[in-house]
Amino acid sequence: MNIHEYQGKSILKSFGVRIQEGIVADTVEQAVEAAKKMKEDFGSDWVVIKAQIHAGGRGKGGGVKLAKNLEEVKERAGQILGMQLVTPQTSAEGKLVRKILVAQDVYYPGASETKELYMSVLLNRSTGRNIIMYSTEGGMDIEEVAEKTPHLIFKEEIDPTVGLQGFQARKIAFNLGLEGDAFKEMIKFVTSLYKAYESIDASLFEINPVLKTSDNKILAVDAKVNLDDNGLFRHAEIAAMRDEFEEDPTEVEAGKSNLNYVKLDGNVGCMVNGAGLAMATMDIIKLAGGDPANFLDVGGTANAQTVKAAFGIILKDPNVKAILINIFGGIVRCDRVAQGVIDAYKEIGNIPVPIIVRLQGTNAEEAKKLFDGSGLKVYSAIQLKEAAELVSEVLK
Repeated sequence: MNIHEYQGKSILKSFGVRIQEGIVADTVEQAVEAAKKMKEDFGSDWVVIKAQIHAGGRGKGGGVKLAKNLEEVKERAGQILGMQLVTPQTSAEGKLVRKILVAQDVYYPGASETKELYMSVLLNRSTGRNIIMYSTEGGMDIEEVAEKTPHLIFKEEIDPTVGLQGFQARKIAFNLGLEGDAFKEMIKFVTSLYKAYESIDASLFEINPVLKTSDNKILAVDAKVNLDDNGLFRHAEIAAMRDEFEEDPTEVEAGKSNLNYVKLDGNVGCMVNGAGLAMATMDIIKLAGGDPANFLDVGGTANAQTVKAAFGIILKDPNVKAILINIFGGIVRCDRVAQGVIDAYKEIGNIPVPIIVRLQGTNAEEAKKLFDGSGLKVYSAIQLKEAAELVSEVLK
C-alpha cells in the first residue's frame, strides 16, 4: 500500500525524524488558512504548495510551486488543485490532484550552505537484508545520477539479527561529507528513519531530498512510503490512511472480492488460480503471440460467486479481445469455476469476446458437462499449450 507524502511525514515525525512541516488542504480557502498558520509558527510568508498524489517527479510536472505571499498561495493552490498532474511516474493521463500540502519553506537565508541529499531504506531481496541507499546528489535528478554516475550512490546493508549499528550510521554521515552538528544530526536521522521503516512493516522509505539546512539541521523534505500489505493487520491506524482514489478502481473492486488483480496493457484477459500458474499462463500467452491484459488469481478457495466477480472485472477492460480461463482443480473445484463462468455469462448477456477454458483436476469432467449443457460458445482445451494456441487463433 502506498500513502501520501504528508502521511509518510507524520509517521516519520512520530519516530523522531525531523521533517519539513506542513498542513494538508483540500481547497484554496484551506490552503490560505494553512499559510497563515505556517507564518504564525515559522515567521515566514513563504510556503511551498505541493500536490499530493502517489507518484514521484511532481516538481517536473508543475505540482510543486513556491508562494511568497497569500495572493500567490491562492493562485498556486488554484493551479494545482484539480489539475491532471503528469509526471515521469504516471501514465500519459496523469493523476487528479485532490489534496495539496502547504509546506514550510526550509530553504531559508544561507541557501548557499544548504545541501540536498538522497536516502532510502528497502529490502535487498537477493541477500534477504535491509539496505540503506544514499547519495550526496539528492534532488529531482536522482535517477540520472544513478544512471550516469553510479559511484555516487552508496549502500549500507543491515544484518537483521543485530539491526542498524552505530558505526554504520556514522559511516553514512561520513560518506555524505558532513561534519560537526550536521554529522551528529545525520546519525540521529538515519537511526530514527531505520526504526520507522522496521516498526511499521514498510517495504520502502524514500526521502528525496534529505536536506542539510544552512544551520546544520537534517530534515526530510519529502517522504515516499510503501507498506507491506501483509503487515497492515498490525497497523490499523496506517491501514486507515489508504486513499482508494489513487488506486486503479478495478483493482480496488477486485480487492473487495478477495481477488488478486493487476491490470496490464495487453489484449488477453486471464483468470487463473494460483500465482505461479498465473505467471506461467501469462508467459505462454506471450509465446503464442498474445499479450496478457491482466494478472488475476482467484485463489484456492474460489467459489461460483468469486469467479463471477472475476469474470465481470476482466470484461470491464475494453482492450480485452479474448479470455483464457486456466484452472487447476486442487483445492478449488473445477465445476464451481464453470458454474461461476456460466452465471456471469448469462447475467452479462452477449459477450463479444471468445472464451478459452482449460480446466484440469478436481471435478474437471463435471465442469465440462456443465459447459457442454450451457449452450455457451467456449473453446475447450486440455493442455496449457493447446489453450495458448487457441488464444492465438481466435485473436487472428
